[in-house]
Amino acid sequence: MLDIEVISVAENRSLGKIYMDEEATVKNIKLDIAKQHNNLYVERQSIRSAVKGKDLKDNVTVKSLKLHNGSKIYVKDLGPQISWRLVFLCEYLGPLILYLIFVSRPWLFYGSKDKTWTLSRTAQIAAICWTVHYAKRLLETIFVHRFSHSTMPLRNLFKNCGYYWGFTAYVAYHTNHPLFTPPMFSFVAFGLTMFVICELGNLSIHLLLRDLRPLGTKIRKIPVPNCNILTRLYSLVSCPNYTYEFGAWLGFSIMTSCLPALIFAGAGMFQMTIWAREKHRNYRKEFADYPKQRNAIIPFIL
Repeated sequence: MLDIEVISVAENRSLGKIYMDEEATVKNIKLDIAKQHNNLYVERQSIRSAVKGKDLKDNVTVKSLKLHNGSKIYVKDLGPQISWRLVFLCEYLGPLILYLIFVSRPWLFYGSKDKTWTLSRTAQIAAICWTVHYAKRLLETIFVHRFSHSTMPLRNLFKNCGYYWGFTAYVAYHTNHPLFTPPMFSFVAFGLTMFVICELGNLSIHLLLRDLRPLGTKIRKIPVPNCNILTRLYSLVSCPNYTYEFGAWLGFSIMTSCLPALIFAGAGMFQMTIWAREKHRNYRKEFADYPKQRNAIIPFIL
């Protein structure tokens, strides 16, 4: 058994010693630290071999880290954690409910309205599209997504909900406004078609990713298209789910010809591009035979 000293990254002080054999893993180290310090439960810990080192994966062994008696291991407190699934449910349920409040209770936001006023057909279609999108997201969160990490920092709950709920109010206020002017039929038809195809494409990619990782495992493979024609976008980009997501909101923006909707689509694209480029780099580092023709999110461009 090796005696290993645990050092707090934030406080730069010793948290005591743990005793591990060479075959123990980082996950075993976390469990032992959690036994000694109740506030540092496993999901709250980031284990490192140096103060400014990278987070070590749970399956890394003590032997591979070349630790010996008297070695130091560093733990960073990631702060209070919350389930990824719960965060997703909160950030998606809010937009679904809030948008429908704008649709069903317009006088709460626009004052007393003329009893003869009703939502335009375009606004009704937009409400259906918005509802379908977030209902789909909720169902995917419950039945489809398999998360590589069980938790995230609690602060993300407020940040993510603020983003989704705030943009929902911004878009819904304009698309359901009594003065909303529907665009030409051709815009509505094209935008709606684009929205539907991209929503189906996004769902297809999420189902493919679910099947790529068996339940209860953290297996990683190179995603490749399956028999579903909508998954062929994987031949061109590393994150087609993001490509389809942006396409859906771009279609929604065209359908409604609403500037706030386009701003929402642009903000989402900006963030998803950051995520996609990071995932693309990780794929290329992890898999030596990763397809060279793929871009991150936009075929042939980005």
